Amino acid sequence: MAGQKILADNRKARHDYFLEESFEAGVQLTGTEVKSLRLGRAQIKDSFVRIENGEAIVYNMHISAYEQGNRFNHDPLRPRKLLLHKKELDRLYGKTREKGYTIVPVKIYLKGGWIKIEIALAKGKKSFDKRETIAKRDADRKIAQALRERNK
Repeated sequence: MAGQKILADNRKARHDYFLEESFEAGVQLTGTEVKSLRLGRAQIKDSFVRIENGEAIVYNMHISAYEQGNRFNHDPLRPRKLLLHKKELDRLYGKTREKGYTIVPVKIYLKGGWIKIEIALAKGKKSFDKRETIAKRDADRKIAQALRERNK
């Protein structure tokens, strides 16, 4: 998408889950977290989202401490509140009550000066689903390679 700078990407989520529906959310951050994020010092590989007391909270999102932050620095793994509309929160809460559904962060990006996080409603993959996905990707890669060779 135009005007977006991706700060962190969760490729593991695409490997471990079927991503069914995605949402854009704001994140409640401190000043040193924003500065560290703008430097691209974040990791969301093992993070997840829970709906608690009508609020979406992201856990295990690691934002490294800002070097010039001194005593005002933040805890790198602190839980952070996500800013979503009430309808979106209700929908996500209802879906996560169903068996097998969870909410995972997919990417963190900069959009018009604001830091946004894309979260997705996800259903876990079984090991045979993962093998199937890998086989399909390999087949697509071979087809694309054969077409390139033919067009030369």
